[in-house]
Amino acid sequence: MPTDDDIVQFDAGFLSDPDVAYTKLRAEKPVHRAVTPDGSPVWLVTRYDDVRAALADPRLSLDKRNAGNGYQGFNLPPELDANLLNMDAPDHTRLRPILGRGFTRARVESLRPRIREIADGLLSALPDTGEVDLIETFAAPLPIAVICELLGIPVADRPDFRSWTDRMLAPTGPEDVGLAVKSLWRYLLGLAAAKRAEPGEDLISALIDERDVEDRMSEAELISALFLVLGAGYENVVHQIGNGLAALLARPHLLARLRADRTLLSSTVDELVRFSSPSQLAIRRFPTVDVVIGGTRIPAGDTVLLSLASAGRDPDRFADPDDLDLRRTDNPHLGFGHGPHYCVGAPLARIEIEVGLAALLDRYSDLTSAVPHDRLRWRPSFRNRGLLALPVHVA
Repeated sequence: MPTDDDIVQFDAGFLSDPDVAYTKLRAEKPVHRAVTPDGSPVWLVTRYDDVRAALADPRLSLDKRNAGNGYQGFNLPPELDANLLNMDAPDHTRLRPILGRGFTRARVESLRPRIREIADGLLSALPDTGEVDLIETFAAPLPIAVICELLGIPVADRPDFRSWTDRMLAPTGPEDVGLAVKSLWRYLLGLAAAKRAEPGEDLISALIDERDVEDRMSEAELISALFLVLGAGYENVVHQIGNGLAALLARPHLLARLRADRTLLSSTVDELVRFSSPSQLAIRRFPTVDVVIGGTRIPAGDTVLLSLASAGRDPDRFADPDDLDLRRTDNPHLGFGHGPHYCVGAPLARIEIEVGLAALLDRYSDLTSAVPHDRLRWRPSFRNRGLLALPVHVA
């Protein structure tokens, strides 16, 4: 049996610099016993090969009904819980193509000009010189505006929409999550009814057409899909833009190189996702049978956490993994997942990050951090690492 010293604690020391913690854990062994902040026992997988294989292993279920150790997780109402992050085949296989049609490369590429227009509009409202918080003024409002346009959410409703989302993802009180979830659920129900009465060219209308004409998804699955698109399409992009900018600002020579050579933007996005991914852990999984990962036997029903962040810094897979290399070509990172549950919105996220970086570099000829990198404030979350603020000097 492991001693208390052998069990990983996601405490303040761990969260202050997860990359340092994961470096130590990878070197010790591939799989560790751990305890989440709410006291739940889990298995933590840290090495690239093991994480990649586990992401595609059908024996590792996302369905909470296969949890055997009292797992509770994020307690959503059933009307929001019927989403892809809680499903295995055949339901996942049935629903993913429906949702995926809203995020084809061709469709999201057609959004590039509008995304740039939104980014330029946000930046034009900022001062020409001085200090600004790029999380509050740019990284956060950009993806929420994009996802609202994709879903067809009226402009007048977007402030409430962002408020509910922020309270759900970064609660400041014990009742925040419940109230925000209930507000979002009621709003999405009303919005779906309105789109059903007057369809548009948005994703909600397209999903309703699938729901009502082909009857390929239930009403709960429809609302849950909208909820998933909102959460994943907002939170991860906000944090990836913020984390990526912070990493570049800490390396002014790389920011100058990117400013001088925009052909590096595409590889830079992938490198930032590998190097500073906000998705520290993939969605929890539950073995349907006893499995062996990295030489460790994990009983059926136990909770398994796969560290995407640790996999991205594994020296057995990436040369000089702690270097931010904008020209890295061999970069099969796992920041968007792998296998059947690969992030359906990854093409849109890539474009938002790329366009956001380009617009920011075009707006300001000089961009420097207003605080030392080691004094930046991070959200206290072991699942998603993101900045609370990113103050910069602009000129």
